[in-house]
Amino acid sequence: MQKIPLKDTTQHHGKIYVRLMSGRFQTLRRIVSWPLLAAFFLMAWLRVDGEPLLMFSFSTHRILLFGFELSWYDLQLLGGLLIAGAALLFFLSMLAGRVWCGFACPQSIWTWIFIRIEDLVEGKANRRAKQDKQPIQTNVLLRRVIKHGLWLLVSILTALTFTGYFTDVYHLLWQAWHFEMPIYIAVWLLTAVGLTYLNAGLMREQICLHACPYSRFQSVMLDQHSKIVSYDEGRGEPRAVKQSTGAVKQGDCVDCTLCIQVCPVGIDIRQGLQAPCINCGACIDACDSVMKKLSKPLGLIRFASESELQGQAYQLFRPRLLGYLSVVFVALTTVVYGFTQTTDLLVEFNRERGAMYTVQGNGEVCNFYKVKAEAFNIAAEQMKMSVTTPSYTIYGNATVALEKGDAYWRGVRLCTDTPVPGKSIVNMTFTAGEAGTEKQVTFFAPRPL
Repeated sequence: MQKIPLKDTTQHHGKIYVRLMSGRFQTLRRIVSWPLLAAFFLMAWLRVDGEPLLMFSFSTHRILLFGFELSWYDLQLLGGLLIAGAALLFFLSMLAGRVWCGFACPQSIWTWIFIRIEDLVEGKANRRAKQDKQPIQTNVLLRRVIKHGLWLLVSILTALTFTGYFTDVYHLLWQAWHFEMPIYIAVWLLTAVGLTYLNAGLMREQICLHACPYSRFQSVMLDQHSKIVSYDEGRGEPRAVKQSTGAVKQGDCVDCTLCIQVCPVGIDIRQGLQAPCINCGACIDACDSVMKKLSKPLGLIRFASESELQGQAYQLFRPRLLGYLSVVFVALTTVVYGFTQTTDLLVEFNRERGAMYTVQGNGEVCNFYKVKAEAFNIAAEQMKMSVTTPSYTIYGNATVALEKGDAYWRGVRLCTDTPVPGKSIVNMTFTAGEAGTEKQVTFFAPRPL
């Protein structure tokens, strides 16, 4: 397995003033990120029949998924989705480097939101850089207060929405309005607000470089055919810098540094593949805009593989790439099948602690049990219990109310007048509407002396 060496040649050791740039890759980034951003907020706030589109409800032990209910016992399906997602990430990494980071990663999406707020309130990058070098003025201070206020507002909305995936967000707002929010939720919200504010507003590229492990192990996933953001050194060098004689060298790169100015992680892509690079394509759009003005071919900086830059043929289908794709397919197929086998009726039928059996005055032998039931995607409100093994009878209420959440245990007495000495198996049937399940329970009777 070939490992592509990574460099760390970050140009800025202080604050990075990102210059916003338009272009086809920035448009593509918005096409990818805006629907993801909309889905993040809408799925927690929108309601269908009074239920959110997606919520992991701890209070009711349910997973709500687009009007469909899953039990905690179906949680392994999400594990399958995570496996598919990880394999898809490996596939994309080998195919085109860190495109996930540049186009869909939440850290990148929120960072661009905060950068746009900064650009809108305080002005363009060069203006912000000049202001930071001068004594602070009243209008500058006011703009900074507004900027941080908007950052804080986005952080609060983000924290509320994320928490809404685990508890009802409207009930959460009601609790906050009436000062009845539990302390553990309040602490969590403050933590989430702080992390969003710090990660997207203040730390930004430091998260990508130091906190995210992906920047370090990405080189293991790349090979010589992986298309990554690359500078065509053969075409760009030597750079077109005027010499003392007035002659101009023939490289297409004019050393305008625009590719560095637009980079959200502050690197010079001309130094080669680097760990902080998130493959967002901002430097490609910047360089293409310069090439257009100079009437030169586009693509001095482009998505290209190492083999292409060396003049070799590009190979799309590689064994490892196909292997990752196969894992994605198998995991998704397994999850889809799992959704057809989800639990609609969850029944727990356990023996009571204490005596193994009791003998009634009429000679019947009885065992005591406790039962509780939860229903998912079932309109029925009650569950009926019955014994399919002959000569066994349920005493007490054979109907159990179906609960959502913390279901109550109810006592059940199972008796027979023709007991089998020792341990025996009794077959039980539980039905609720069209849903049903069967269980085998143990029954104990006295042995003859």
